[in-house]
Amino acid sequence: MRKSAIAALAVGIGVLAGCSSAGGSGADAASSEGLLVATTVSPITSIAASVGGDRIRVQGIVPEGTNSHTYEPEPRVAELLSSADLILVNGLKLEDPTMELAEANKREETPIVEIGTVVLPESDYIYDFSFPKEEGKPNPHLWTDPGYAIKYAALIRDEFSKADPANASYYADNYAAFAAKANELADAVRSDQATVPAGNLKLLTYHDAYAYFAKDFGWTVIGAVQPKSFSDPTPADVAGLIEQVKAQGVPTIFGSEVFPSAVLEEIGRATGAKYEESLRDDDLPGAPGDADHSWLGLMKYNFATMIRGLGGDPAAIDAVDVTSTVPDNAVYPQ
Repeated sequence: MRKSAIAALAVGIGVLAGCSSAGGSGADAASSEGLLVATTVSPITSIAASVGGDRIRVQGIVPEGTNSHTYEPEPRVAELLSSADLILVNGLKLEDPTMELAEANKREETPIVEIGTVVLPESDYIYDFSFPKEEGKPNPHLWTDPGYAIKYAALIRDEFSKADPANASYYADNYAAFAAKANELADAVRSDQATVPAGNLKLLTYHDAYAYFAKDFGWTVIGAVQPKSFSDPTPADVAGLIEQVKAQGVPTIFGSEVFPSAVLEEIGRATGAKYEESLRDDDLPGAPGDADHSWLGLMKYNFATMIRGLGGDPAAIDAVDVTSTVPDNAVYPQ
């Protein structure tokens, strides 16, 4: 459906939502007390839940296991957006259709906060194979870097405190607990990556979700299979990646459990590298309610998988406790 059609349809649905409380996840969430916060991808939903605890109603929009770059929200999402007190998106051009739907349906006073766009200076934008500069869309995957996840949480804390000053100290305490856990995980990664054989901290992934992490932690992203169009790469692209993997002796190449890749299997066969298909970009482990179904659980799994695949020992990462200090009552679309 064309974007203009989505916006036009959403306006009508948003108006109907204001006249009726029947059906729909947005109406259900709006029936409870407390601020209603609409979020997009599940890592942001999880971080918001870690800060908001039981004082904020957090409801995600993008279903887990979905390509967030190409996701176009169903018209019923307009009801949630028309009811929300705050809308949190990643920004950096990740969720353009959702942004258009939000602008068409939100209440005038409801702010839309593009978290990534706020915390990342333009001078630090990273453009790469999947996100070329000429397209005008920088790599948006800040949340795979613990340092940026902490900045996300700090901005969310400030937004919650602004909207609900009576609970500001509660949000501050929850933020501090999240930041401590994220820093513990970051320290564990730095400790465990020292066990990886020299020269092995190299990533070839299906989707280029680790550019900012790699820059901050001293890893090298040698390539990504998924091109800017999110289609399959050309034979020339594949041949070039095979040569890179052979030349650099990469022991493991990493796929995505959301995007099974015959191309990565082919690269693995051609080079002798192991193909590890289970990395998660924004699909949290387990199911909502599980202890590891969180940003911390997501990144603990990914980092341990990468360290192990590259020949290291993720003992320190495995020892990190991802149990949240507050209840996670967020709605995660499945």
